[in-house]
Amino acid sequence: MDVQHFERITAFIEARLTPLFDEATGSEHGFAMDDTSRALRALRNSVLEASAIKGLIEKRESAEPAMRRVIDQSVEHNWDVLRGIARQWEDHADFRHEFKHHAWELDHHHAEA
Repeated sequence: MDVQHFERITAFIEARLTPLFDEATGSEHGFAMDDTSRALRALRNSVLEASAIKGLIEKRESAEPAMRRVIDQSVEHNWDVLRGIARQWEDHADFRHEFKHHAWELDHHHAEA
């Protein structure tokens, strides 16, 4: 899996979430202690944590086979988290078809290219 997949899906999700935190809208969502704000912060934290895989992907090539499997599982899990979040906006004009794919499908398409 390529880091660029994570960068694209994270940018897509962040573009949906960032306006919800914008004080210019007059909303306090994201900053207060109400349930909506807490949910927005939790969602943003989940996105940030799931997208922080660059170091893992970089270490994969030099890793021992057993560690490579662990890295692959972690990368796949984090992709699935982001994929599930992004698919909430499947009808958005900026939604990319790659956001529907499983990690192993993206590896397959990348290998064919």
